[in-house]
Amino acid sequence: MYTALQVADWFRGAVDRSAGDAITHLKLQKLVYYAQAWSLALLGRPLFGEDLRAWAHGPVALSVWHAFKEHGWEALPPPDEMPDFDDEAAELLRDVLRSYGEHSAKKLEDLTHSEEPWLRARGNLPPEASSSGVIPKEHMKRFYQRLYEDVDVEE
Repeated sequence: MYTALQVADWFRGAVDRSAGDAITHLKLQKLVYYAQAWSLALLGRPLFGEDLRAWAHGPVALSVWHAFKEHGWEALPPPDEMPDFDDEAAELLRDVLRSYGEHSAKKLEDLTHSEEPWLRARGNLPPEASSSGVIPKEHMKRFYQRLYEDVDVEE
């Protein structure tokens, strides 16, 4: 198993900076979330053990937040070195980046806000209310498995 910071570093290193792409802390948090969600759904295992929190701007891995909070809304620098992932995990990360990386941080925030795992973890809180509620991995796994099955049936 990896850490949320290793997943974050992979995304920071995989961004195509030569094409002018950048990644902010907000976007990074959503990519880390989707990597965990799809790992649970498709690989049947978490990429990392850390729980994700249902914060007002979407899912957050606290270790990633603490590591990059000083960057605010600025583009994040690349990591000093790329972490190594097994082939299955690396393919999943590439697929997540391909599927979600083209979207803005705000679009990804809106997307997570429309999906059941974040909504359930927030309960009846107003959208901008502070929360430290955990998004259960089992909720993520079930939701994204259903999403995958629905897309598979439509095709």
